[in-house]
Amino acid sequence: SFFLASAAPGGTRVGFIGAGVMGQSMCSHLIKAGYSMTVYSRTPSKCAALVEKGAVLADSPRKVAESSDVVFTIVGFPEDVQQVIAGTDGVLAGLKPEGIVVDMTTSKPSLAQELAEKAARQNCAAVDAPVSGGDVGAREARL
Repeated sequence: SFFLASAAPGGTRVGFIGAGVMGQSMCSHLIKAGYSMTVYSRTPSKCAALVEKGAVLADSPRKVAESSDVVFTIVGFPEDVQQVIAGTDGVLAGLKPEGIVVDMTTSKPSLAQELAEKAARQNCAAVDAPVSGGDVGAREARL
């Protein structure tokens, strides 16, 4: 089966989980590029600026996934990645077949492999894509 061959504003629904220093800037760039965006943060107030720019606030990672073709996550620690992606109310609970989750958290390779296997069992893809460049790189779109 084929997964998303290309992404385009107006055609690809994007979700973003994690509205910290890095996530805020990265998500803002995607909104500015014209992508529809559903967002979630454990601290909903962190999403306020993104909502002002047009994002829709969801009340769980699952709800983000239910509204998205591709979901990006950038959270604090491996335990957070596990919960946000594979937890009871996580991304994989709501992601439709052929959906994609891209985790940008610096995490553990073993966890990335486990999540990829879980995603594959439901005909989805999980991609481990940790970013570097810090908040300045995120603000300047240089990650």
